[in-house]
Amino acid sequence: MRLNAMPKIFDRPAAKSPSPVEIHTPRASRVLLDHSPLPQQKTTAPWMRGTWPCRWIGCPDALTAPFVAAFRNRFTIHQPTTLRIHVTADERYDLFLNGTRIGRGSERGDATHWFFESYDLTLPVGQHTLVARIWALGERAPVAQISLTPGFYLMPDDLQQLQLLGTGCAAWDCKRLGGYSFRDPLSAWGTGARLHMNGADFDWGFESGDGDGWKKSTLLHEGFNGTEKNDASEHHQRLFPATLPPMIEERRNLGTIRHLSTPSHNETNALPVRPQDHLPHEVRDWQELLHGRATLTIPAHTRRRALIDLEDYYCAYPEFVTSHGKNALVRLLWNESLYREKEAIHKDNRDAVDNKFFTTENSLKDGIGDSFICEGGRSRKFETLWWECGRYVEILVETQDEPLIIESISLRETRYPLTSDGGIKTSDSRLNKVIPLALRTLQMCAHETYMDCPYYEQLMYIGDTRLQALTTYVLTNDDRLPRKALQQFDWSRRSTGLTLSRAPSRVLQTIPPFSLCWIGMVHDYAQWRNDIDLIRQLIPGVRAISDYFRLLVNADGLIRSPEGWNFQDWAETQNTTTDSSRSGGWWYGVPPDGVNGISGVLNWQASLAFQQAAELEALTGDLEMAARQSAFAQRLTAACVKAFWSEERGLMADDLAHQHFSEHSQCLAVLNRSLPEPFAPSLARGLAHDPALTRATFYFSHYLFDAYHKMGLDHALFERLEHWCHFQTLGLKTALERPEPSRSDCHAWSAHPLHHLYATILGVRPASMGFSEVTISPLLGKLTSIHGTLPHPQGQITVHIDRNEESVETTIELPDSLTGQLILSHHPFPLQGGKQKISVPQKIHTTARTL
Repeated sequence: MRLNAMPKIFDRPAAKSPSPVEIHTPRASRVLLDHSPLPQQKTTAPWMRGTWPCRWIGCPDALTAPFVAAFRNRFTIHQPTTLRIHVTADERYDLFLNGTRIGRGSERGDATHWFFESYDLTLPVGQHTLVARIWALGERAPVAQISLTPGFYLMPDDLQQLQLLGTGCAAWDCKRLGGYSFRDPLSAWGTGARLHMNGADFDWGFESGDGDGWKKSTLLHEGFNGTEKNDASEHHQRLFPATLPPMIEERRNLGTIRHLSTPSHNETNALPVRPQDHLPHEVRDWQELLHGRATLTIPAHTRRRALIDLEDYYCAYPEFVTSHGKNALVRLLWNESLYREKEAIHKDNRDAVDNKFFTTENSLKDGIGDSFICEGGRSRKFETLWWECGRYVEILVETQDEPLIIESISLRETRYPLTSDGGIKTSDSRLNKVIPLALRTLQMCAHETYMDCPYYEQLMYIGDTRLQALTTYVLTNDDRLPRKALQQFDWSRRSTGLTLSRAPSRVLQTIPPFSLCWIGMVHDYAQWRNDIDLIRQLIPGVRAISDYFRLLVNADGLIRSPEGWNFQDWAETQNTTTDSSRSGGWWYGVPPDGVNGISGVLNWQASLAFQQAAELEALTGDLEMAARQSAFAQRLTAACVKAFWSEERGLMADDLAHQHFSEHSQCLAVLNRSLPEPFAPSLARGLAHDPALTRATFYFSHYLFDAYHKMGLDHALFERLEHWCHFQTLGLKTALERPEPSRSDCHAWSAHPLHHLYATILGVRPASMGFSEVTISPLLGKLTSIHGTLPHPQGQITVHIDRNEESVETTIELPDSLTGQLILSHHPFPLQGGKQKISVPQKIHTTARTL
């Protein structure tokens, strides 16, 4: 049984039909379920169990991707009622009730876990129309978007409503929607094709069920319960209730016009943003349009280029409304930053736009975004199927024989509803500015899954996601996104026992070190959350990964580098040759001897993962397996010490020849709990003072910060955090993927300093599984104060630390049943539930920190 979980907002039954006076207008709301809508069918034949009464339906004119189609059902309600429906589509859908969008989906799953959403509809007497717009892009879809058999499915919860609402039962008709074509996403290769929409061919009013060309839909396969169904085609969706709440969708009227000009042609990627081309007398009208205060008329035979600074990073659905302007082009392109040169290499300060280029990395094209051709009608709303992202938007408008009236332009910001339930503040104003930057990074990379970056790939990688989940744990008790991530990686497991590096994904990729990271991710969840049931579900996967690596052990007790991309970090400069002797031996993120050979970094990581596996086995009660995993970890640690310890350097080498040394090997060895005691001080000195070590970049700095915390190296920690403080001077609103020149300006793994503000600087960490005990061991550096509150499965933990010339004053408040200890100046102080104050003389604290 799971204890201390988030309050459930699901499991509520469909509301009873209210009296007629209570309903005047239709309403809809999303609900979350943790069970099948229909009871188990124990009395039917095994191969029939789990079959549901509705069928998937398709459009006869739109059976092969890419396409966009609409499905319509007009029905009449004779008395006010509230009813529940379950909806899904392959690949995606928008659902409209009487012309108003009430939901989007389906929540992103994989080939064996297809999610459906549930809605409660409150309907007055009269005729109503449900319309679903679905689209399937096939190979042009985002890499994370799976497709089995394109189609649409809707089932009412009340089976008496099947003939009224159910697909395959009620009178659903359909049509392929015209006007859509798709363009290359350029360097945003993982995010799917971009939209080109021709308004002259578009079916205006489809969302209300209007227009001609509707025809009877085609019956496809039956819907069924993904858990209960036994015999099912691999091309048919196994249905499960959606696990996440709706993504936020908030309208924004924002942005500042940074440049407005009349370009000589539409290929603007090669045109610098020159101040002398700016049209200041027109800026006010454009600015009024952006803020929703006025319309804007573009004369006939006119071209305008407007560069909008959103002044923060956004993921959003753009939409605009026009009238007239037949055949006018409106193009919206997005970028994280402008480039110094048209070859798109250096971005420099992100606030600067003058004399820079709005272009696309690698592709050197006009940019990533969507284009629309107006057909001249009145109040035509144009929108994209999927969201766009970045800080800068370039709008290009080119009119033909008619003036174009732009009535409005706005964004619908979208992301997972991730917020901070607590807060943290330090005496360092520069460090405090890292907090909103890291939080914004995490939010922009959290949607229906976590993502490595919203702009280029939109893929959930294990290495990135482990750090995102850890940061989520210190912000909120909402752990639905981490739980889903843990399970999706587990579902991606191959016959070898390894997970894929990313999931869901149509393109299969293996990064064996990320499978070891997944064991660490399970261990993190076991520590920060009290959910033994999920850990038991994941233990077979932990064993499968450990068994795979056991098969790679050589005669010396070390693990050979496995097949696949053994990525660990973007350390130093990556080479494009097969000579991995340069740049400290690192090659495309792979450490020395990580392609073919014996890698010290990989072996230390594996030893740590086996220790974590042992603790997970013990938690679930299998002491025999725990002993087996622990014994292997100890043997591997001993083999690592024998092979990689360099007496001359006083460090652990990355390779058997002792030619290469990195922070990576040192910090993984330090974090290894079976490392013999005499080695730790020497490794600590090396991490603190040896400038010749290959340095960890932003991603692997997480493990470095953990090592700093364990060794008490607060000065080294704050020195390395300067990278994040420097982001502000570069005009960044989110965190970079890697040191400059960075590809991505918003990368999930670089949000981890927010985790370390709570877990390393404030020093709050679980002292036992399930967070049943806490250890508070702050690393203050030169801070004079730090105040923080973070969620705990039983409530909240609040820690206030203030120090002056005489003392360090600490006030701690814990949930009533939580115990633990404060470690201050190497002295342990017991902690109990409730509020307590502890004072330590500054002289003792200062002396202890220098030992």
